Amino acid sequence: MPQFINACGGRAFEHGTAYVTGGIRAAALWLPPGVQQDEAALDEIMAQSLSPGITEDMAHLRRGMAEHHPPEPHWYLPLIATDPNWAGQGLGTLLMKYALQRCDEEGITAYLESSNPEHIPFYQRHGFKVIGEIQHGSSPPLSPMLRTA
Repeated sequence: MPQFINACGGRAFEHGTAYVTGGIRAAALWLPPGVQQDEAALDEIMAQSLSPGITEDMAHLRRGMAEHHPPEPHWYLPLIATDPNWAGQGLGTLLMKYALQRCDEEGITAYLESSNPEHIPFYQRHGFKVIGEIQHGSSPPLSPMLRTA
């Protein structure tokens, strides 16, 4: 899991856009415009950890994710999480507001994919709109979401 998190959002640490709450009870890894996930590392993780039966589905899913990223410069949120013991305390909202304030000040779009349909209303409260669905074979659906500044 640490390698996966690093591949997805580790570059946020390099750019000072890895945000955490006190006590590290919640974290959000935002990739600034022009900064991408470590695709080579993700490829390696997928090759080592996926069963052969779902490798093709994951490849299609990742292509769909790439196709939904906005073409214009945008902030990308690959990961946001709250310690389950602190869920429902507003920590995710705190992190989201902090990052989106920067997006608004810069006039730059924000983008994410929600892997959990139950979380979509949270993102919608912060101005994100579902712009499609990414799904292939046995994969669960992902909801790409966009928020204009």
